Amino acid sequence: MDPKITEIRVRYADTDQMSVAYYANYLVWMEVGRTEYLRNLGIPYRDMERDDDIILPVKEAFVDYKSSARYDDVVAVKSYIAELGRASVKIGYELSNKDDGRLLATGYTLHPFVNRAGKIIRIPEKIRAVLEKECL
Repeated sequence: MDPKITEIRVRYADTDQMSVAYYANYLVWMEVGRTEYLRNLGIPYRDMERDDDIILPVKEAFVDYKSSARYDDVVAVKSYIAELGRASVKIGYELSNKDDGRLLATGYTLHPFVNRAGKIIRIPEKIRAVLEKECL
């Protein structure tokens, strides 16, 4: 399977009375896609936090909704490096229905690299090297 793709089944709890996924869940699915993507690249969040004293807060988030996900659909979340700065990474997303290929949403999240003291830091070289290979 493509390491950039994470599949998520829409749960009943994710929907309204019309079986349509609640809009905020798209941000949750983007987070799942992002964490799995980074894990697949060999840089899991847990290791960055524990070993490198780095956290990646969300500074900015954007979602452009195209079509509704519904109960029991499988959402394929494609994650990719959209931009890489000196101290931040913008991760882009394409969410689609796995069965029919219908585009559900596109978007991005912007993350500064921050140490535990809350100070923005440059991206460590070992992480930058991996992310640079992924830049579009």
